[in-house]
Amino acid sequence: MTQVEIVLANTGERKMVEQGTQVFQLAEEYTKQQQGDGKKMWPILGALVNNKVEPLQYRIYNPKVIRLLDITDRQGFRMYRNALCMMLYTAVHDCFPKAVLHIDHSLQNGFYCRIESAVEGYELPSNMEVCQSVRERMIALQEADLPFVAKTMLLSDAVELVRPRHMPKTLELLEHLDQLYIEMNFLGDTVHKIAGKLAPSTGCLTTWDFRQYEDGYMLQCADPEHPDKLSLFQETPKLFAIFREHHKWVDLLHTATVSDYNRIVRDQGGLNLILLAEALHEKKYAEIAEQVAQKGARMVLLAGPSSSGKTTSCRRLSTQLSVLGYDCNQLSLDDYFLGRERTPKLPNGEYDFECVEALNIPLLNEHLAALFRGEEVAIPTYDFKKGEPFYSGKTLRLGPRSILVVEGIHGLNPKLTAEIDDALKFKVYVSALTQLSIDNQNIIHGTDNRLVRRIVRDNNFRGWGALETLRRWPEVVRGERKHIFPYQEYADVMFNSALLYELGILKRYAEPLLKQVPENCEQFAMARQLLEFSELITPIDDAFIPHNSIMREFLGGSAFEY
Repeated sequence: MTQVEIVLANTGERKMVEQGTQVFQLAEEYTKQQQGDGKKMWPILGALVNNKVEPLQYRIYNPKVIRLLDITDRQGFRMYRNALCMMLYTAVHDCFPKAVLHIDHSLQNGFYCRIESAVEGYELPSNMEVCQSVRERMIALQEADLPFVAKTMLLSDAVELVRPRHMPKTLELLEHLDQLYIEMNFLGDTVHKIAGKLAPSTGCLTTWDFRQYEDGYMLQCADPEHPDKLSLFQETPKLFAIFREHHKWVDLLHTATVSDYNRIVRDQGGLNLILLAEALHEKKYAEIAEQVAQKGARMVLLAGPSSSGKTTSCRRLSTQLSVLGYDCNQLSLDDYFLGRERTPKLPNGEYDFECVEALNIPLLNEHLAALFRGEEVAIPTYDFKKGEPFYSGKTLRLGPRSILVVEGIHGLNPKLTAEIDDALKFKVYVSALTQLSIDNQNIIHGTDNRLVRRIVRDNNFRGWGALETLRRWPEVVRGERKHIFPYQEYADVMFNSALLYELGILKRYAEPLLKQVPENCEQFAMARQLLEFSELITPIDDAFIPHNSIMREFLGGSAFEY
């Protein structure tokens, strides 16, 4: 039997295996070895094979570098999450074959879902009864340890498999693909097309919950850092209200999914969609300005994660406040960074620029207090090359009709402005919270949306390729989870900066950059995941995007200075 060499990246070991060996055989051997050494092991869910995510059934015929994945790996967690959604879809189909499952959006490492009748005249039982039936079926599927099977088949055959099921959005998407073959997912007799690879079997999905939440259901996932526990769930009524508002809006425009969007672009072009999305943004900025005025605030604190459109939102909100007769002054928290020698450090010795303690909080509060007393203040400017603040002669004084708009990632953290009266503050949280879904059961995560934005912006304004942005992204996300997301509910108002047309615009710029990510680096897997959903989307010409649009912050050509 012919043998080939593999490198098992988890241990650095080189070994010879027979051609046709499946990855699960390597996983079994690795697990036994690690358990023999007394190490705690989580189930192996898949592998990076030459930096491509592959299931455990993958067969090895050529030399490969293989890294086995469990739920604590970013890619392994996605496989677990994908499989859990497939198990939920199967349970709903088994219990209520005349119903349709909607996985609407992610919420704190879980998913908010709805289950609705798909047949006229068919009525579902109460939400409590539906939840109990589906949950019991999911438990039975898990205990049966059934395999998730991926089959490559003719696209025409896949379409015919999907056609009799209540999956109109999936069917429409498949019917407009221009490929010959497609990989479909099976669990028993249930078929679907899940975006991404799946864990090997239902028995691997040991930590989850399905329960009633608001007027729908919550599919709660394991905590990837503590896989034997559910992710901690905290009530986020303001965030949920944004999701609810978004779904009302997309229902009105009939643009909930990629197939809806593609149909509108094919039939009408993208201009009307651009105009409607931009009009909604302008309306929201005007409403926020009115709320600031009603509260009588003197300072707007505007925060949000990377690539959420904070800077443009700061400018556009200032414009709307000016319409109401206010004199708007803008202040960037970046100018209040401490000098490099005073910046906190991470355990690995690198500077921690993400923590609130990296800012000169006493100086900021001193300046704010002086401004609200009507005094003139010398404002620092931070030199990022030298790592030091300096004074260029820039000063600021607030008049009786002045509002100070402060932008920065820590704007909602109570530590930042602890010495300032809360009655003076109005807090705004900005993020691309929602986006198109691929179909009713496959969402595009807001984090992925922001990553695509950042790839395009970094290339346009920093000269970075996608690889450099992808390398930095995991650290950016960790910083957001620690320093931004815990404070989002402190906001007086949340602004959803996602635009219904934006992925069609970003596609033109992002895809060539993502295709340049080399196969010999681990970021290749992330690039492929972004390409998989981007390639489903019909592009739009960016000629009609207004010069004050949030999109201009990433594309260039903005009317604002950044």
